[in-house]
Amino acid sequence: MLIPPTLLQSSLRYHLRHPWQLCLAILGVALGVAVVVAIDLANVSARAALTFTTTALEGRTTHQIVGGPAGLDETIYRKLRVDLHMRDSAPRIEGYATVPGHPGLTLHILGIDPLAEAHLQPALAPALTTGADLGALLSQPGSALLSADTARAADIAVGSVLPLQIGAGKQHAMLIGLIAGQDNLTRQALDQTMIVDISTAQEWFGMVGHLSTIDLVVPDDPGSRQELQAIRAMLPGGARLVVPTQRSAALQQLTNAFETNLSALSLLALVVGSFLIYNTITFAVVQRRALFGTVRCLGVTRWQICILVLGEGLLLSLLGAGIGLLLGVLMGRGLVYLVIRTINDLYFVLSIHDIVLDPLVLLKGLLLGVLATLAAAALPAWEATTTPARQVLRRSSYEERTRRLTPQLALGGAGAIGIGLLLLGIPGQSLLLSFVGLLVVTLGIAATTPWLTIQSMRLAQPILGWGCGLLGRMAARDVVAALSRTSVAIAALMLAVAVTIGVGLMVGSFRQTVIAWLDTTLQADIFVSAPGPSGPSGNPGIPPEVLQRLSHTPGVAGVRRYRTIVTDTPTLGLIDVLGSDIVPGRDDRAYIIREGNPDRLWQEFLHGDVLVSESLAYRHTLHVGDSIVLYSTTGQQRFRIAGLYEDYGSQYGEVMISLPYYQHLWQDKTISSLAVFAAQGVAVEPLIQHLRQQVGPDQILEIRSNQALRAGSLEVFDQTFAITTVLQLLATIVAFVGILAALMALQLERSRELGMLRAQGMTPQQL
Repeated sequence: MLIPPTLLQSSLRYHLRHPWQLCLAILGVALGVAVVVAIDLANVSARAALTFTTTALEGRTTHQIVGGPAGLDETIYRKLRVDLHMRDSAPRIEGYATVPGHPGLTLHILGIDPLAEAHLQPALAPALTTGADLGALLSQPGSALLSADTARAADIAVGSVLPLQIGAGKQHAMLIGLIAGQDNLTRQALDQTMIVDISTAQEWFGMVGHLSTIDLVVPDDPGSRQELQAIRAMLPGGARLVVPTQRSAALQQLTNAFETNLSALSLLALVVGSFLIYNTITFAVVQRRALFGTVRCLGVTRWQICILVLGEGLLLSLLGAGIGLLLGVLMGRGLVYLVIRTINDLYFVLSIHDIVLDPLVLLKGLLLGVLATLAAAALPAWEATTTPARQVLRRSSYEERTRRLTPQLALGGAGAIGIGLLLLGIPGQSLLLSFVGLLVVTLGIAATTPWLTIQSMRLAQPILGWGCGLLGRMAARDVVAALSRTSVAIAALMLAVAVTIGVGLMVGSFRQTVIAWLDTTLQADIFVSAPGPSGPSGNPGIPPEVLQRLSHTPGVAGVRRYRTIVTDTPTLGLIDVLGSDIVPGRDDRAYIIREGNPDRLWQEFLHGDVLVSESLAYRHTLHVGDSIVLYSTTGQQRFRIAGLYEDYGSQYGEVMISLPYYQHLWQDKTISSLAVFAAQGVAVEPLIQHLRQQVGPDQILEIRSNQALRAGSLEVFDQTFAITTVLQLLATIVAFVGILAALMALQLERSRELGMLRAQGMTPQQL
């Protein structure tokens, strides 16, 4: 027989007699698994939301023609259909609009040709033909179709006129129908989407005569290469033929580091939980050492004892991991909104209503919980089976062995710390290598904890004896006497405190760095910009006539104009291009130069060289003197890098170019934002009011003071790290449960000793 029935019954009776200890161990496993599963589900759900949107709205599309910030001349579409006979093609305009009166609602505006789009988008065709008046959509100005889910959630009825804020302008959409996907994929992709005729979108986004993209279906056959070559040959400078999956992959790449950091923080909670599991199983073994010694003298083999201990750990892990999966799903429903909000603040707009229950994530959480528990149970099982039966009967033998192993553990821990520091010192940009180095350092410090505990108690004993007498000396000795449990509890607490302090210092340092950067960058007194997110076609920006009035408002000493676009590059992926009209001696102080010659850098900048943000240079190993290739409306352009500057406002990495050069190469006169310098002696707040009076009644601009923009930037920063704070709290809770379990186990083990002390006259307060 594998395990005698009597031994199984004794194991069951032991755990039933210690329900609190059992519950705390299960809770430790459950919390560790729950945090990992919750974060993974949130990440998977965010990734799925991006995939749903891109996949469902791409349909059969194999290639796309894209242009610069002004879009594509619509004559390109006519040439495709007429000259090249590309019938499988459809024009599109995309952008975003906010809805006044519905805070937090951002609509994805999709301007299409319904007849051409339905042919390319089989999943979208039923949505367009069910409950939608296509005749009115094509002929009635301002008519629109809205996602049925969005309309229901926002309580918007068919027939209502919906006000929209697009850039600085106000628009109105007449809701003539609702669209609903025929399957879950299409329904989620269409959430917060408004479909309009392409001519309506052109008017709303100021793109009359232009398109955002042209979707194509090019068959994968031998003749397709010639077809693609013909398409490329007829494209003007600045227009490019791209594969949609490449653009989706570039968007997904943006969030990879964010997701990796969340996963690393969640795994820390599981590591802390492993200390709890180890402590619980060790205590269960130590309490039954006499029983194990007795049954081994009666013929029970070492392997049977080992299988019993590991079997208990397996059952414990399965129960805890099962509860952890349920908790993880519940926690994931809350965390997914924090993840989506962060992605929306930093990267791109996504919509999601529920988490995606990925079986692989659940399986991963289950396996992590089981493997972590079995790893924690392996050492107690090894101790219970390798110790001679006669020695097992002495309760003190386990602690004696622990103290004997302490120097070896300390040496091993010191070696692990050295290896971890070497890994962290290796030059490179590998997140995985950094996380491995941190994990090795953490485990090394945990291994040195028993030795550090002994040394600390030796120092503390005379001090406690001087302050508390015999009770103080007993307290210090008791910590060492139960070293196998106290050192593990101390290690768990150490890790939780380290995580809390480390993440807190990291976020606090980031915040102080951003504050210092804002103080340097925000040199102007007032900042003007169009509200709301920009779409794939860019932000319509500040209307030229309004820009003229703002620049000549009495009290304005000068302005600095900006144009920001997002573009893809041949080698660097998506980046921000910032056109800025720098005035040397005034505006150059707004930038912290990290590399480059300050004496000639700005003159080189004004003559066509570019500045690159430090983050972009780090990711792609760029230095002063290197060149960078960008797509412009006039074709590919190569620029020399004159300097690197500090920037925390771009999620992609930023290239700054002189505004006149940008306007010439991109043929784009749009101004995205404006920095306004008040004349000497002019108060800022009254000047803001005067500037607001220059804005037309049908236009809205965000006109904010230096202090207001600084406060708004820090608010976004705090929202971004809200989920990090939640993970800190969860790791601390897991550690608290571990400390509680360790101390409770210690007191349970010493119940007879404490009873004898009470019998000899020690009061409860002294205990």
